[in-house]
Amino acid sequence: MVAINSAYSTTTYYQAAASILAAGTTSTTSDADATTTGSTEQAATSVTLSDAALAALATKDFATVVADTRAKLTALLRAADRTSPLEGDRLALDLSSLDARELFAMASDDSFTEDEQEAAGLEMQRRFEAALAGPAALADVTGNFTGLYKAAADYLDSLGPEEKAGADWIAGRAAITDAQKQLQADPKTMPDAGEDDPVVLYLALVEAGQTAQPTNIADVATTARKTLDSLYADAIKAGKAPTFNKATTVGTYIDLSKFDSRSLSAIALNTGDKFTAEEVRQAETALRAKSGAALLAGFQNAAKSSDPTAFSQNIISIYSSMSAEERQAAGWSDQFYQAALASYESTSKLTQMFADAGGDSTGFLSWMGK
Repeated sequence: MVAINSAYSTTTYYQAAASILAAGTTSTTSDADATTTGSTEQAATSVTLSDAALAALATKDFATVVADTRAKLTALLRAADRTSPLEGDRLALDLSSLDARELFAMASDDSFTEDEQEAAGLEMQRRFEAALAGPAALADVTGNFTGLYKAAADYLDSLGPEEKAGADWIAGRAAITDAQKQLQADPKTMPDAGEDDPVVLYLALVEAGQTAQPTNIADVATTARKTLDSLYADAIKAGKAPTFNKATTVGTYIDLSKFDSRSLSAIALNTGDKFTAEEVRQAETALRAKSGAALLAGFQNAAKSSDPTAFSQNIISIYSSMSAEERQAAGWSDQFYQAALASYESTSKLTQMFADAGGDSTGFLSWMGK
């Protein structure tokens, strides 16, 4: 049993998470009923920056990052007609356009107000939990912790150099490394990596129902509406008509594929009746393209695996990483999830029966014609 009193970062995920649990010490037990994950790698839900993109991010000195973050935040607040990114204790401003270094700058630099720093902490918490949500849901099915800790390691490794230089990040990453070593021997037993283990805190928050909530979809819709209007105005100012026709030679193409999935969902669902029929149709098309790409990546990942349940595992993970609005807009119903779950369970049972009869997973795959 591990007490949740980690101070992994005074400015990142743990500041926000620990404050939620500050009313009382919360503990979590290590058993297969806790949120765990399967051994299949979740390539379908991972976002990896290229070496060139990472190098580009690292070229800015931190003072420039702070200044750029202030400018971006000011623009976001102005577009949303807000003076604070918070409403009560809830994040009321979409900060998804800020990268990891910018978010860390906002959370750690004293030039930002307390509300702004708190908002950055909430966004950091949301991002960490979003990275673990799919693997965690998958774990409820498989009882294997390996992928959950891989997801946590990948997330921590994706953060900026300033954050990674801190003692808190180093302690958290070391705990993950320790846990992964333990899991090599027994992937279905929750590792004990000490109080700096970020996965343990995540599981405690899930159990307590205190995970971070995404920005209200109405606020996302407001931002999306103003972003579209700004794109239209820029096109007209340049003397070209805005258009959704990618092949245009005379107009300015409005590329909705650059919008994040939650913004696309707000448009596709016509949240607040803010969008035209054509905008809704284009957002639906862009969102379905994104979800289709995720499914294809999940299939391709599964095709490389020796695990016959890999594709159903990937679907379960992708589904669980989406917000309710994203699922609705993309047409991912609960029946779709249940079908993936049933496929996993039936294939697992067949695989086990084949193994009990003296076969192995490779032989089972050959028997299935793979």
